[in-house]
Amino acid sequence: MASKGLEGVVAAQTALSHVYGDEGRLIYAGYEIEDLAENTTFEEVCHLLWFGELPNASRLSEIRRQLVAGAVVDERVLDVVRAAPKHAHPMSTLRTAVSALALWDPDTEDMSPEGNQRKAIRLTGQTITLTAAIDRIRHGKQPVPPNNDLGLAANLLYMLRGERPDELSARIIDAALILHAEHGMNASTFAARVTAGTLSDMHSAVTSAIGTLKGPLHGGANEQVMVMLHEIGEPDRAADYVRARLASGGKIMGFGHRVYRTLDPRAPILKRLAEELSARMGGAKWLQISERIQETMRVEMERRGKQVYPNVDFFSASAYFTLGIPMDLFTNVFACARMAGWTAHVMEQYSDNRLIRPQSEYIGPKHRKVQPLQERE
Repeated sequence: MASKGLEGVVAAQTALSHVYGDEGRLIYAGYEIEDLAENTTFEEVCHLLWFGELPNASRLSEIRRQLVAGAVVDERVLDVVRAAPKHAHPMSTLRTAVSALALWDPDTEDMSPEGNQRKAIRLTGQTITLTAAIDRIRHGKQPVPPNNDLGLAANLLYMLRGERPDELSARIIDAALILHAEHGMNASTFAARVTAGTLSDMHSAVTSAIGTLKGPLHGGANEQVMVMLHEIGEPDRAADYVRARLASGGKIMGFGHRVYRTLDPRAPILKRLAEELSARMGGAKWLQISERIQETMRVEMERRGKQVYPNVDFFSASAYFTLGIPMDLFTNVFACARMAGWTAHVMEQYSDNRLIRPQSEYIGPKHRKVQPLQERE
């Protein structure tokens, strides 16, 4: 029996993360996501995903050094970014630039565990550098190289703005990177593992993942949430917008999830951060619109006998926008976080590889005979 979208099909075993959809829980290597977001940094989570354990102090210092040092992007890859049309979507440019990284990576064809670990570290830092460079170059500015004194989250904002971010802004981006770093066998991770399953190189695998993340049904949802908030414009218009959208059969972006049957555990964490950010920096209007949408959706879904909850994209959109990140760059920030998870999955696939080759159910015609060309209508 075919399962559309492979729903319910177990495609691989993993020790990296698990989504408890009915309970609204997410763990990374045994740690609850709330615990990690509150008590660790993105660099610590990277180490956890790649090596299976949280680092001690000396190991954390070393992995931070490696990540920032590895974040430097070859000037020839930046030339690829410069050659991209200014109107190109940043995810399209990122996809092409990450693929180009392989051409000058010293370990591109090194498939040893050590070589893949080095590539994972570089790719995670370089994706952040490229995301900032893509935005600056398309606006006629020079890219800003990573600052060795800053962590990856702070460096993302630093390289975007050209100035050191305040502690709150850096902490919010750091938490967002943690929350987006890994999420089971999602579409982009599956794409990465399919490519890795052929024993293709890590750059090829994560390029497949970036192309998959770009889709509006996956990583592009947070950008569409902000588009929706702009369409609404004011908190007082939110309820009517939601009702009209639902009545016409439309979808409210940022609600519902393929796996969660209750509240996405990442959503309330981002909501609290968005509240803290709006209290400090303004932008409360976007949060107020989001809250009106959430309340209207609750009422409307209860009236229909359904339960639909906000997901991680719903509150990340207003937080990113308040931080000054352009809407069409939101999915790139997602990719910056998920690169840690993708590379961890690729290494896990390599460690016990079997070619991923599902079957399909044929539903086309049968027993046809080729007619001579002159007899075909």
